[in-house]
Amino acid sequence: MFGWYREIGPAERRTFWACLGGWSLDAFDVQMFGLAIPALIATFGLSRSDAGLIGAVTLLAAALGGWIGGALSDRIGRVRALKITVLWFAVSTFLAAFAQSFAQLLSLKLLQGLGFGAEWAAGAVLMAEAIRPRHRGKALGAVQGGWAIGWGAAVLLSTAAFSAFEQGTAWRLLFACGLAPALLILYVRRSVPEPARRHAAAEPQAPATPLAIFAPGMRRVTIIGALLGLGAHGGFHALFTWLPTYLSAERGTSVLGTGLYLGIIIAAFGLGCLVAGSLVDRLGRRTTVAMFAIGCMILVALYLLVPVDGTVLLLLGAPLGFCAAGIPASLAALFSELFPAGLRGTGMGFCYNAGRFASAVLPLGVGLLSEILGLGPAIGVSALAAYGLVLLAVTLLPDARADDARPAHRELTR
Repeated sequence: MFGWYREIGPAERRTFWACLGGWSLDAFDVQMFGLAIPALIATFGLSRSDAGLIGAVTLLAAALGGWIGGALSDRIGRVRALKITVLWFAVSTFLAAFAQSFAQLLSLKLLQGLGFGAEWAAGAVLMAEAIRPRHRGKALGAVQGGWAIGWGAAVLLSTAAFSAFEQGTAWRLLFACGLAPALLILYVRRSVPEPARRHAAAEPQAPATPLAIFAPGMRRVTIIGALLGLGAHGGFHALFTWLPTYLSAERGTSVLGTGLYLGIIIAAFGLGCLVAGSLVDRLGRRTTVAMFAIGCMILVALYLLVPVDGTVLLLLGAPLGFCAAGIPASLAALFSELFPAGLRGTGMGFCYNAGRFASAVLPLGVGLLSEILGLGPAIGVSALAAYGLVLLAVTLLPDARADDARPAHRELTR
């Protein structure tokens, strides 16, 4: 599964580790919100709808940030954009630890979302251009697996914090630790070269403006890609924004019990990213995404809509986490091959993050719907609709394989 790593050069390896670290720390910052929802509700006297609004605003900002971050990477370079965006979301998360009101917390989460979305766009296009084509899917899948690393670190830290401190202090400590990603900038600055714009001479170059991806020759791919991003993000955020609250409030699990359930899901999520990375290079992008979408729909129904006891719920967590990983782990490879070099950052940033913009209503919608259906059914219905959209959208996109999608990779030598 990791044989590809031995075949890539030193510059490719350094780029891989920088992007893996950025995405892991990004996940660490973002996933702390879902883990802290019960404490935030108690601290600020929020309703579930209020908490859903914070999640929705964060995702809306991430969508805008991803589009801006992708365009920024096309203009100033991939590495410079990565450094700026990592610093932005780290500082924003840290400042959220000192929020004294719902309005302050909402504003700071908005700022965090801008940096979070922009960081993915900058890092994904950097990886897509730095890694040789035949290993692009595997490398991008492994980087996406960094989400499990950051998510797992957030769960471990939150379990320790909420076990050792009262909840009003614990969530602030969690957010304060969000400054850690800023240290990554030191490594990026020393070790990561700016990649050559692959195929820049061979491909038609459009002006690197955010609206250029809606030119007549690219509009259809851009819109369908955005719908795919909507389904992917909608399913993930409908599930995992509210899952810790579902486990503790609806299933009555303790802090340690919730950590165990989430730990199994997270470990399987990391494995799913690695397997998906291999499959996209072997089976093609569309086939891989479709397979994982079908798996997600089946498992969401079993996990949340069918009455099961705690043991079965625990066992279902592994396949649920595995299938939930496969779609986001495949998107960077798929999107990177849909756009010319001069618009690759803008196109990838928009398609991936436009899904966040539209799916931002889902955490809020789950909160509202839970007051009618209950939290478990509300999560399940929302996630099923989102993964159904993934299945529809992916059938409308062209498929591409890393080996034949583009001319041969020009290896970095610096």
